[in-house]
Amino acid sequence: MKIMTIGLDLAKNVFQVHGVDDVGDVVLRKKLRRAEMMTFFAGLSPCRVGVEACATAHHWAREIAALGHDVRLMPPSYVKAYVRRQKNDAADAEAICEAVRRPTMRFVPVKGAEQQGVLVLHRSRELLVRQRTMLINAIRGHCAEFGIIVAQGARRASDLVEKLRLEEVSGLPDLARSALLLLAEQLDALATQIHILERRLLVWHRKDQASQRLATIPGVGIITATAIAASVPDPSVFRSGREFAAFLGLVPRQNSSGGKERLGRISKMGNGYLRKLLVVGATSVIRRARNSTAPSASWIRGLLQRRPARVVTVAMANKNARIAWAVLARGEIYRVPAAA
Repeated sequence: MKIMTIGLDLAKNVFQVHGVDDVGDVVLRKKLRRAEMMTFFAGLSPCRVGVEACATAHHWAREIAALGHDVRLMPPSYVKAYVRRQKNDAADAEAICEAVRRPTMRFVPVKGAEQQGVLVLHRSRELLVRQRTMLINAIRGHCAEFGIIVAQGARRASDLVEKLRLEEVSGLPDLARSALLLLAEQLDALATQIHILERRLLVWHRKDQASQRLATIPGVGIITATAIAASVPDPSVFRSGREFAAFLGLVPRQNSSGGKERLGRISKMGNGYLRKLLVVGATSVIRRARNSTAPSASWIRGLLQRRPARVVTVAMANKNARIAWAVLARGEIYRVPAAA
């Protein structure tokens, strides 16, 4: 029997395969070791292969697609509904095989190796920023134990570190000063490493056309533009900008029934990193729009008169997400709306 669809459950060393024919009858159940994967798929005629989107899914999708197969990645939350009873590798592979055959299933675009490399830069930078925040909080907290209080913010912490090095802070024991100076050295090293990663993102941004078009949107800088361009290699998987905003968790959660629409809080589902970048960028746009007379700022000022600032920020992030999808899907740059 010819295998038409395969459900592949990925793991670290042992992989489970579940195959069906054109009418849905099971014709294959098999365990594979990592070394047997490529040999197995190379011996199959081209078929559809369903995989849950996970850490290693994009690598295997590229490798298997190079052999002529149609590889489809799916969100794990969408596949979970097809697991019948007990959870094990065989049941997961069967559920993946069943889910990938559904005509209404939504798929995750396969990222290229370069796009994954850009996202590694983003994740590394995010990790270093968190570590920098931890060090700043530690320095401020230790100084507070000796009555040395400084305002919040990285710049104020840098001023405090400079005073520690110049020994301008009184009432601080030498033992504590030496320990704090060690933390300050780590803080300087993190700042240098973060700057290196940002320079590499800038180099990639200047080579990528999609990222440059995204950067024309107000509130979307180089960091946000490169993250969106690398995370969304194929904007056609979203039917509209509203779907892209929902993918980022920037739309209200619905609990509608009986013809009555009930909208709740922002869902916060999907890609939290992109959502955070868009919200931070929208915050800067709103801060400038308060004192701006530009026609594009009138919409923001009207919302600020009726809603709290944070609600307007999320609304602006939602709007920017829809604009970003349109820029990617149409291959155009952002055009400033004309005055009414």
